[in-house]
Amino acid sequence: MKNQTKTKTSSQKVADFLENNSLHKKDFAEMIGVTLSYVYNLTDDAIPFSTRSTTLERIATVMDIEPEEFEEYKIPQEPILQDETIDLIKSVMREKKISVVNFLKSFPRKKRIEIVDMLRGTLPIPIDFKELQTIGQVLNLDKNEIYNIWEDRLKQVLEANGMNLSNNAALVNSMLECAQKFIDV
Repeated sequence: MKNQTKTKTSSQKVADFLENNSLHKKDFAEMIGVTLSYVYNLTDDAIPFSTRSTTLERIATVMDIEPEEFEEYKIPQEPILQDETIDLIKSVMREKKISVVNFLKSFPRKKRIEIVDMLRGTLPIPIDFKELQTIGQVLNLDKNEIYNIWEDRLKQVLEANGMNLSNNAALVNSMLECAQKFIDV
């Protein structure tokens, strides 16, 4: 008997993922920012699969695969953020064996699509410490690790908005010392 490998359609890949992860279509719809009926269409081989790059990237992020695994995917022209903090979060997830689905389920439903967009590199890590702390708690990071991520993110924002960190080192250090005392690091 010949070993024939039939390539799965994108619809089959999504349907299999939902089944293998016991993920309800409604939850999946919320994670990728579409309606429930849209997910039913995604899993129906009789209906053409989505070609929207944003939707395909969100689906791929939740499935923890590369969007190029969908034959319908075309590389978008919009830049993807290469944020070291996002890479850090992904590596902590891999290290602690937290699947993307389980990570997303740890957040309120309305927050999940924002987290998906953050993981796919179209939204930066939040600068709001409380939001970052929530992400850190899901990953079981201690207060110092969360603070270090926040400090790096704050410096990125200050620099991106025109502040020369070297010329303003005294001010930046003073702000960070105050923040450390407030957060109790």
